[in-house]
Amino acid sequence: PRSDCIAAQQLCLSDPTCNATYRILENCALAKTRFLPLDHDSRVRCLNAELDLGNSSLLHCKCHRRMKRQEQCLRVFWTAHSSMTDGYFNLETSPYENPENEERWKTDYNKLAALLSGKDCSQLAGDATNPCLKATHVCNLSRKCVRLRTDYASTCTKGAGGEDTCDRRKCHRGLRNFFEKVPEDFTKRILFCPCQDEVCGERRRKTIVPDCSFQYNTKPNCLWLLDSCLEDHICKSRLADFQQNCQPADISPDGCSQHNRAACLQAYMGMIGTPMTPNYISNSSVEVSLWCTCESSGNQKEKCDQILGMFESNKCL
Repeated sequence: PRSDCIAAQQLCLSDPTCNATYRILENCALAKTRFLPLDHDSRVRCLNAELDLGNSSLLHCKCHRRMKRQEQCLRVFWTAHSSMTDGYFNLETSPYENPENEERWKTDYNKLAALLSGKDCSQLAGDATNPCLKATHVCNLSRKCVRLRTDYASTCTKGAGGEDTCDRRKCHRGLRNFFEKVPEDFTKRILFCPCQDEVCGERRRKTIVPDCSFQYNTKPNCLWLLDSCLEDHICKSRLADFQQNCQPADISPDGCSQHNRAACLQAYMGMIGTPMTPNYISNSSVEVSLWCTCESSGNQKEKCDQILGMFESNKCL
């Protein structure tokens, strides 16, 4: 059975042969993370070490999206699979457990309905025309939801709108906390609320405080965003999860090769709070994009366009 990667690592390190193989892979993974070129012999040594793991539980371990020590678990996964990190389109396997196998977060809808019925009429009237406002009111009924939403909002608005002075790293961490720790019944309502007008659309677009979490003063090249992502275990893992679960398929009726749009939306939410944070492009559209450009990409323009296209023209998403 699949175990989490931290347990698999401990099992491997207790065996002298596996331990020696794992240490080789650690050096391989470190070189990849720092973009250090490996000579032919080193590449062969890394590939052989990965093959030597054989049926070790390290090759089949997974991580959970809401687990403690998630970053440590992901580091172990990418160490065991260091040969997969050569480029964006080689990130074919998600390090995360299948969503169906993870604990489902349940919300007591009857309790929510009772609480909602106690609101005053003016508030209900506003909710009817602005689903994103309603989603916020529903979040306010959960102590955890409102606390973590307030936490990231206050962090992300400090210095936002100035000369790029907000603490983007802290802002991203707050957003990841919100989307990881609050049940999806609340987070999906807020992020994917259906809008009929631009007032609602603006609220939806500003959900993640884009001035800090999404936009830079000038658009960076998408390849720079990718490099920033691949240096970060969490971002690299979310990108692999997004690529696997949002892989488009032209011949599929739903546009998804995995035929699971819910898993794609979950993977999209996982990208928020990483260096490759996506967002809505306007107040009047449900189209999303990265904040980057492919101008001046030279001979890597095609690769750059593919990265941007995974968000801008992805039928599955």
